[in-house]
Amino acid sequence: MYKFDYLVFIGRFQPFHLAHMQTIEIALQQSHYVVLALGSAQMERNIKNPFLAIEREQMILSNFSLEEQKRIKFVHVVDVYNDKKWVKQVKSLVNSVIEPNSKVGLIGHFKDESSYYLRLFPEWIMVELDSLKDSISATPMREAYYRGEIQTEFFPVGTIRFLDEFKNTEIYAELQRKYLIDDKTNLN
Repeated sequence: MYKFDYLVFIGRFQPFHLAHMQTIEIALQQSHYVVLALGSAQMERNIKNPFLAIEREQMILSNFSLEEQKRIKFVHVVDVYNDKKWVKQVKSLVNSVIEPNSKVGLIGHFKDESSYYLRLFPEWIMVELDSLKDSISATPMREAYYRGEIQTEFFPVGTIRFLDEFKNTEIYAELQRKYLIDDKTNLN
């Protein structure tokens, strides 16, 4: 029925947008399970990484049916700025949530030079996707979010709800303040 037992999708999902959702939907069609490797999973928040891994899990799952949620697994990958160590960490984490001798693939899109990491797992069969949802990027979405906007055309309903609720937190207010200070500094 499925081409794979597990398809691994690596990303930061800061925040989770429609192209991410479309990728997972494609992965669920091709694989029994999808393993989301949540990057930048350390506990410090910053403008680039405002949401903790557990918050991203909740944000992502809120966009899927209960049946689909049962087929989505998560691993938390911390930043280690050394490709060999990072690859070893990802493989170890993925191996901790899959059955031995499973058929594992990697799903993703080579959008720019930052996607080179997709080539670091030659033992996993690559499912390369074309650009989804007009190559939307989370960076301008985060910037708009810090300006107080939620660009609803780029997000599934669960993410919109999450972002709306998060805007009412002290954490959001602090991140927004830092963003606005950095933004003014960069203008000078």
